[in-house]
Amino acid sequence: MDPSSNAGEPTNINMEFPEQPKESCAITVPLILHPSFSQVPSKSCTYEELHRFRISLKWCALDHSSWIGKFVSYFVFVILTVVVPLVSSVAVRVPDTHTAEDPIAFNKLVQLPESGLAAIGFFTLSCFFGRYGLCQLLFLDGLRDDSLYVRHEYARELKKAFKHVTFILLPSFFVELTHKVMFFSIVTVSVPHIPDGVPSNSIMFIAVLASWVYRTGVFLVVCVLFRLTCELQILRFEGFKKMFEGYGSESGVIFQEHIRIRKQLSVTSHRYRVFIIMSWVSITVSKLGALLLVLASKSKKNFFNSGDLVVCSAVELSGFFFCLLGAARITHRTQKVVSIASRWHMLATSLPLDMNPNLEDSTCAAGLESTGPLSHDTLPFHTRQALVSYLQHNNSGITLFGFALDRRLLYTLFVFESSLVLWILSKVISFS
Repeated sequence: MDPSSNAGEPTNINMEFPEQPKESCAITVPLILHPSFSQVPSKSCTYEELHRFRISLKWCALDHSSWIGKFVSYFVFVILTVVVPLVSSVAVRVPDTHTAEDPIAFNKLVQLPESGLAAIGFFTLSCFFGRYGLCQLLFLDGLRDDSLYVRHEYARELKKAFKHVTFILLPSFFVELTHKVMFFSIVTVSVPHIPDGVPSNSIMFIAVLASWVYRTGVFLVVCVLFRLTCELQILRFEGFKKMFEGYGSESGVIFQEHIRIRKQLSVTSHRYRVFIIMSWVSITVSKLGALLLVLASKSKKNFFNSGDLVVCSAVELSGFFFCLLGAARITHRTQKVVSIASRWHMLATSLPLDMNPNLEDSTCAAGLESTGPLSHDTLPFHTRQALVSYLQHNNSGITLFGFALDRRLLYTLFVFESSLVLWILSKVISFS
């Protein structure tokens, strides 16, 4: 064929492009189902951290796993909580040549509340270790039913448990050390039947400092144990919320998981309620009593004669609010589950089963993106409604004889303490 004959005709080029696959909606896999978590040696890691926790308790003379450990623990408790504070209150004297204000008057105020809180914490630990043991106290026996994510994160919490004690204790220790150096550089220690050549001031300085560290540490250890149990339940609630994202969980499975968490919350509340109430009463009475005595005193207040009172108040309040904030966090996690369950029930009820992913309603689309892919629940409407009603009537976390430890209770305690302080000030300070 002559190519010139087709020169004026248009050339049809048939270019076929392969059909591109439509971009599918990416399904977000929850963290607890991610394959990378299968590489975490959860059980061995958890019990390794438990072993470190036991070693830390031995160094604190709080090991009750054997009769020798119990004997050493009780012996150290009696010496550092009873004997040393009593001897320091009786044997320390201010020399006659000292012209400044008496530095012992306000420092004696802290001996009773510090020893009282240490006794509350020590006997709480003694009761826990004798009745439950460390594994049952930290709920390690129930971790086999939890996800790898919960085990991994709880092992991390066990690892940094004593770091919380260090963060509170270490700054206070340096302040207390500075005060004791100033204090024992002026006072004299006179103990009967002790020769004059013995450095009584140096021995008493070391004993008093060790007593302060021990008494403060015992109280903070119980606070950390309580916070650990709260963190475990918070981690479980994080996994519990994933069950409403539609990954095959049914209402019965959700109900059983909530029953398990609810039971452990009840056990935690029952174990620590006496400790929390007695600590609150001890701190309130001691601080109000110290406030009355300080306001009634005519002497000049400074760091030298009232440094112990400042350090003691700061440490005790830090440890106590450390417990309350942990309880408030888990209570709000419990209450938040109700709104998540209500949203899950609403979406499962209102949206059709053959729903198109390309929704025209932007509001529904935003709701789906926030809750994850829906699982077409085959259970009837009344089953889901019963589950939501159950969660609404069981939304309290840590409780004290039925009163939930949440922000409202914290506000109530703050108003109560402020009212007492203002009442004392109104009785002491008169305006002319």
